[in-house]
Amino acid sequence: MTVEHLSQVTAEPDALELLARDEVMARLIERHGPYSWGLHPVFPSLVRAVVGQQLSNAVARTMFARLRDAGGLEPERLLELGEEGLRRLGLARAKGRALVGIARAELSGELAGLEGLDDEQVAARLTSLRGVGPWTAQMVLIFSLGRLDVWPTSDLGMVRQAERLYGLSGREAVVELGRRFAPFRSAAAHYLWSEGDA
Repeated sequence: MTVEHLSQVTAEPDALELLARDEVMARLIERHGPYSWGLHPVFPSLVRAVVGQQLSNAVARTMFARLRDAGGLEPERLLELGEEGLRRLGLARAKGRALVGIARAELSGELAGLEGLDDEQVAARLTSLRGVGPWTAQMVLIFSLGRLDVWPTSDLGMVRQAERLYGLSGREAVVELGRRFAPFRSAAAHYLWSEGDA
């Protein structure tokens, strides 16, 4: 994995070579070019993920913008708003409680040092927080920490693309598919997502 300025993951030749051995991936690489994605700090990524849970993309963007405009991307400000202030912004009580907990975790240092942990340790620490499940942990691993071997089978969009492109049925079949892309499963997921956006 190449991380430029700690803000971008760019393609590794070894990853492209391995993925291109798969006929479907070879076509996706040709169509979308060498993979790359931006990296985002852990705290706002967690906030965005919790805000967007069980909402359409459009509503999630609106709610996140409302929270951002209220200063809610700073943990201190989130705590000042508190659960009631977050409710006044339109967030459900459970989400407000989760966001307050994430802000406390950030200020206590609980979210520090994730870079030095392996994927399972990161996931365990994150999912111990209220409102943070496996999907959110996987997104942080990929889009905040730049981990290249995450196969996010809790992401319905990726699973649907894998089923469509490979003629599979069910999550277990998609889990099995991911084995052929290790240790570059995040890059394979990126191509599946890219195809969904095409």
